[in-house]
Amino acid sequence: MILIWLISILFIGGILAWASERYNQNYPRNIALLTVLLDLLLMLSILPSESITSEWITVFQIDWIPRFGISLYFALDGLSLLLIILTAFLGAISIGSAWNEIKTQTGFFYFNLLWTLAGVIGVFTALDLFLFFFFWEVMLIPMYFIIAIWGHENKNYAAMKFFIFTQVTGMLMLVSILVLAYSHYTQFGSYSFKYEDLLSVSLASSLQFWVMLGFFISFTTKLPSVPFHSWLPDAHSQAPTAGSVILAGILLKTGAYGLIRFAVPLFPEASLTFAPIAMGLAALSILYCAKVAFAQSDIKRLIAYTSVSHMGFVTLGVYAWNEQALQGAVMTMLAHGLSAAALFMLAGGLQHRIHTRDMGDMGGLWTQVPRMAVVAVFFSVAALGMPGLGNFVGEFLALLGAFQTNIPATVIAAFGLILASVYSLWVIQKVFHGEYSGEHFDEAKLTDLSRREMFYFGAMMLGLVWMGMYPQSFLDLSQPVLAQLLSSSQGVVSNLAGIQ
Repeated sequence: MILIWLISILFIGGILAWASERYNQNYPRNIALLTVLLDLLLMLSILPSESITSEWITVFQIDWIPRFGISLYFALDGLSLLLIILTAFLGAISIGSAWNEIKTQTGFFYFNLLWTLAGVIGVFTALDLFLFFFFWEVMLIPMYFIIAIWGHENKNYAAMKFFIFTQVTGMLMLVSILVLAYSHYTQFGSYSFKYEDLLSVSLASSLQFWVMLGFFISFTTKLPSVPFHSWLPDAHSQAPTAGSVILAGILLKTGAYGLIRFAVPLFPEASLTFAPIAMGLAALSILYCAKVAFAQSDIKRLIAYTSVSHMGFVTLGVYAWNEQALQGAVMTMLAHGLSAAALFMLAGGLQHRIHTRDMGDMGGLWTQVPRMAVVAVFFSVAALGMPGLGNFVGEFLALLGAFQTNIPATVIAAFGLILASVYSLWVIQKVFHGEYSGEHFDEAKLTDLSRREMFYFGAMMLGLVWMGMYPQSFLDLSQPVLAQLLSSSQGVVSNLAGIQ
């Protein structure tokens, strides 16, 4: 029942935040923050005191539309728990980033933010695929409004592009889900959308490949991966800071989660056949988007392209499909969630202060905003994979596992670490070093990070250090889940180990 409460609290909190705007403009943000913190406390109460097994930590299931085998089926395991805690944590961070930035329609803004978070938690816990698709759509629409209403100069184009990409590819996933449910009917005499039931569905090889492709395209569009990535730089550059934090830190992880939970386990044979292509696309994403990042003058677009590049390590790890690679994918998801969210929060904070995202108008800011500069260096170093921080653990494990499966793709992907070092330090040089260019903006508005902002950044710093110095606390939660997924397709794993 606690899973229902985790989602319901966010839905109810969103409605209360919207309704409270008529009384005071500050009430919505306070209600939103209290709502997310309450959800986070409930999540932390679920944390097991001992090592967990492969069994679900908690399950909730009742019939919804029994005629078609659709149920309200939610379940939580170690992998889901890590991701929903990340969701609530970054939800609080996003509210903090919007604290002074959002001045108009504050109630409706926090309503959309909380409903987006509710949709994400639904995605991470739903084990009925119809219910999963329902929450996949729930998190899409509020994010569209966040970009379209509170975004920047080209917000309508960016919001529509985001909506079209995710909606069209979501429809491909829905068609694939319906094919699975109908195949269950033809083979077992009843419709079912339950995850465990659909695992037993047998499809012809050619059909399995196309159905798998519907899931793959939908998930890698949200991830995103080349060639389905072009919506992300526009969405990030036009979204308000809180929108960018949620997009980079949380929404991208739903695509990665879908690959791990559904795309490969439901279609092991097709995934085995498709693995070299998927890993090739991952390596291409890592190098291509790192290269394109150098051509950007808009700091948020640059961070967006680097985000696509780093998420390529997740795809690489998933399709290597061994425990080291999958653990690397999960750790990369968690660490990237913090580092990318922090970088977008810094970029959004700069834009809010000086009203420009053009790095050509910046320079020499170290002496003007030293706290911001130090924080930017920390998260830039984290993003490039500095040992001792969470990003290094994730990318190292992903490459180590992928090397056992596909050596050429792994070697190519490893060059992305070199490019990450170059563009990370290049951004620091462009923005914080060199000649001070205060004539391009109102210097009076260039203020350093406040205590409230430093608290949020400090929390994310602590998280990355914890992941880097004591990763076992995270690996222990996800290991039983990943072992279960691997054992369910053990024959495929054995074959996959010898691919290429």
